[in-house]
Amino acid sequence: MAIISPFRALRPQPAFAAQVASPPYDVLNSAEAKFAAGNNPYSFLHITKAEIDLPDETDTHSEKVYRKAKDNLFIFRDQKILFKDPQPFYYIYQLTMNGKSQTGLVCVSAVADYEENIIKKHELTRPEKELDRINHMRITGAQTGNVFLAFKSNKTFSDLIHSWKKNHQPVYEFTAEDGIGHVIWVIDQPDTIQQVTDIFKNEIPFTYIADGHHRAASAAKVKQTLGDQASPEADYFLTTLFPSDELQILDYNRVVRDLNGLKPAELLEKLNKDFRVDKSKTAFSPIRLHTFGMYLDGSWYQLEAREGTYRKDPIGILDVTILQANILSPLLGIGDPRTDDRIDFVGGMRGLKELEKRVDSGNMKVAFSLYPVSMDQLFDIADNGQIMPPKSTWFEPKLRDGLLTHLIR
Repeated sequence: MAIISPFRALRPQPAFAAQVASPPYDVLNSAEAKFAAGNNPYSFLHITKAEIDLPDETDTHSEKVYRKAKDNLFIFRDQKILFKDPQPFYYIYQLTMNGKSQTGLVCVSAVADYEENIIKKHELTRPEKELDRINHMRITGAQTGNVFLAFKSNKTFSDLIHSWKKNHQPVYEFTAEDGIGHVIWVIDQPDTIQQVTDIFKNEIPFTYIADGHHRAASAAKVKQTLGDQASPEADYFLTTLFPSDELQILDYNRVVRDLNGLKPAELLEKLNKDFRVDKSKTAFSPIRLHTFGMYLDGSWYQLEAREGTYRKDPIGILDVTILQANILSPLLGIGDPRTDDRIDFVGGMRGLKELEKRVDSGNMKVAFSLYPVSMDQLFDIADNGQIMPPKSTWFEPKLRDGLLTHLIR
């Protein structure tokens, strides 16, 4: 069963919450982060992307960047922008996008659960990305990035959370510049805290990483690295847990830099072997499995995978697998999408216009829109101990960094 715990969050004074809250560190590059925080001295990007406060030529993975992050964290505390709660609490985090809300529990989850696969994974991690977060956690002594976990919906939990929201005032409530609403409540009553802990201990056998595989892996390795010097807090890492019935996975689309020596007409001809290909009068966003949109040479096409051209096991039936196995690898020469710089990935929030823009600019030659993976598919793959292809899932809205931080030192 899942082991979770309340914790003493480092969090902003209510007057600063909207200014402190920042997009996750890994959705902005350094230039974008510098622009976003340019006129905001309270932005948490000064801690998660501390290179923005150093010369432009600074190596973003150098020791001085992590030291600057630590210094900035101390400044935020010294200036009373951030404070640490006096007791361990749970926190309720509600996100609202386009009129739809989803509510999760912010807590800390046991590193042991990660190591023993009680917290299930569905993606591989990259060593260089792990090392970045390891160094950030180790030097700052803080877990600033939240690991987004899902679990199979539980009525007892949902009823308890709904009741708390109904009968208590939030500590933060604001709408960010992207239009997404953020509301946070503090669960500070001991009996309710124990109820939440017991629900997961007795009724939730597994949790599943939806977003944050690198942050989770890094937290486990930091604990190992610290060894006997690790504090009890390092046995846990910062997570927000959402019931599956409140979550929606968005499409995660692909753009490719060249056609591997093919002309557009030649690619279309080769596609006919495994796909039914029809020209579309409008931009095509798939509405069912095994159909794909393709933007090529100024036109949209609808592709439908022919029966018998794909496997039907949990991995083989995924549309990202079909695209990779039947188009990207054999026709466009993309062997490993994790390392090939000829392919890029575009989250569904950016829309089909972004795909057209990337191709029409000349930087890319072809774009593919996909039908999103379902939560049931994610659970099925993780439960079978399998790994999804890279960049299979895109979750929106994103949790903001800086609102709730877990200190491990």
